[in-house]
Amino acid sequence: MVPFRRWYQNLAVVTRVRPDFLEEDVDGVPGVREVWSNVSFPGEHDDRVGGPQFRNRKGRGPFRGHMPSQPVRQRLRGGPVGGFGAGPRSRLEDEDGDVTMSDGQDGVSQRRFNPYGRPNRRDGRFDRDKRGGGGGFMGYRSAGGSGAMGDATRLGGGTNSEKSRSWFKITIPYGKKYDKKWLLTALQNLCPLPFSPIHYSTEGQKVQFYLDDATSANALCKLTRRITDTEGYKVVVFMNPCPPPSFLQSDLKEQDLEHLKQCMSKRFDRSKQYLNLNSIRTDPALVSQNIEVILSRRSCMQAVIKIIEENIPELACLNLSNNKLYKLDDLAELVNKAPNIKTLNLSHNELKSEKELDRVKGFKLTELWLDRNPLCDHFKDQSTYISAIRERFPRLLKLDGHDLPAPIGFDVETGTTIPPCKGSHFGSDEIKEFILRFLQQYYSVYDSGDRQPLLDAYHEGACFSLSLPFSMHNPSRSSLGDYHKDSRNIKKVKDPATRFRLLKHNRLNVVAFLNELPKTQHDTASFSVDVNTYTQMLLAFTVSGVFKEVDGKSRDSVRAFSRVFIAVPAMNSGLCLVNDELFVRNATTEEIRRAFAAPAPTPSSSPVPTLSASQLEMLSAFSQKSEMNLEWSQKCLQHSEWDFSRAVQIFTELKAQGSIPEAAFIK
Repeated sequence: MVPFRRWYQNLAVVTRVRPDFLEEDVDGVPGVREVWSNVSFPGEHDDRVGGPQFRNRKGRGPFRGHMPSQPVRQRLRGGPVGGFGAGPRSRLEDEDGDVTMSDGQDGVSQRRFNPYGRPNRRDGRFDRDKRGGGGGFMGYRSAGGSGAMGDATRLGGGTNSEKSRSWFKITIPYGKKYDKKWLLTALQNLCPLPFSPIHYSTEGQKVQFYLDDATSANALCKLTRRITDTEGYKVVVFMNPCPPPSFLQSDLKEQDLEHLKQCMSKRFDRSKQYLNLNSIRTDPALVSQNIEVILSRRSCMQAVIKIIEENIPELACLNLSNNKLYKLDDLAELVNKAPNIKTLNLSHNELKSEKELDRVKGFKLTELWLDRNPLCDHFKDQSTYISAIRERFPRLLKLDGHDLPAPIGFDVETGTTIPPCKGSHFGSDEIKEFILRFLQQYYSVYDSGDRQPLLDAYHEGACFSLSLPFSMHNPSRSSLGDYHKDSRNIKKVKDPATRFRLLKHNRLNVVAFLNELPKTQHDTASFSVDVNTYTQMLLAFTVSGVFKEVDGKSRDSVRAFSRVFIAVPAMNSGLCLVNDELFVRNATTEEIRRAFAAPAPTPSSSPVPTLSASQLEMLSAFSQKSEMNLEWSQKCLQHSEWDFSRAVQIFTELKAQGSIPEAAFIK
């Protein structure tokens, strides 16, 4: 007997391409579908990939005695050609990472979660009445001209939107021997993304269909050789980009749209403003005319939306059940076209994630049907399911036919006037005097140009942080670019190390950082102070107001700020800051208009310093006339050089402009 090695070396091995796998794609570019050797072992020969004779070898697939060229190896291993690769594992995989389909070709039963523990039924309000009521809407608008039928090119096949989309041809060699339901179920169970096969057909021994989504097509391509059929063969999946399929050119012609409009009219109940499109694809009126309305296709959904927009924009109830919808991107266009829809039935479809509902959460729904969708499998119990759906539709009162508890809302009626903002809150005059004196001293140093003396205001272990609004974290779109790199907004900054770095520790680092911030001038008249907590050992208060930058490229820019101080008693009967959090944003138009318009208050332990008898009399009279407290009345009189008439004129103008803070009227 000739040794195996010698016998193998003497054997002429020829790598060839099977003619029935070399086909010309729609764009005219030939593509290699499979390459293998013509070597066979004694016994039964089968060209299909992964036959039984190779099941016990380590490397499954074609006989490995002959190594193909590099491009061919790339195709076989998932290289640039074909894009094959290892997809994610699923619950159907066997120990070596493959998927084994058993029990014949009846498909694997798909267990659908029933949120309410009741038997799944196909009846119910929407399914019982599959043709809706009478009335119709054909009388609303003429079928010709510029109406629903007058723009057939845009609504039908061959549209610009269809041509601009990416299309992919999926080919499965020897797929004809598989039951369609079994094959698509096996692919969908393993594919991490939903897909909807378009124009499923057989050609010779192979199966082919089209996809219009690049992500789903790539995910499906990675499933090649991951599924094993009942005979032990691997299912191979090929994917090729292609132009829009030719059958789209004849999709929904003008006469088709007219039939669709008549069909929808028969399914419309005018008394309830209810349109029933349940299983529209199998409607006898459309099937008899060889019209295929697949609502998962963009062109078909757009046609339906166009008809609704032009004929029944006041639609209140829409049933889209049993239409194999796997995404709601196209339906989102209906939110603005029919804003009165309150009831939506999406049951018995192929929606795989509740995130698809984000596309249509603009509907103010009170009733929604989602049962018999794969997304129901994601929820462990009924309360979680309800919570996730109600997060998108807070006004929902009924889900899958079951009443829900009344929603808790904070809707503000139209025309409601928001009460004016209150002034500062100190809690007591003693605390007020204490804090105003501190703020006067603090900001006089802060705005002086040299912030080094602020070292005396901070505790040795003090902390400081700066944050900007979440929307301001794009420096190219924000005028707060000087502050951006130091912002510690924890809604944006997720990395723990970065959060720690942006927090300034100990007073030396705090004051050093404050010296790096732009030079400022604060409008103390704009300050609003709210005391949150005060005890014998702790004082926490918030200061809000406006300031302007006095140098640099943002000179004279007005900013708004809010600053939280947490302080403890100091040795000199003052305050010592242990925590300082500064929040900066762009000032509003109103804040800019009012900035630096009113005379700045000068906090003092004696709100009424020594005045002459005439000044005291004038101060008392002005306070009664203006209703301001003595402190602010004195400021106004001093600003007008104790001219009573001029002070009244200035007060009247500032009050009309809304420039006098509420604190001026607190007595």
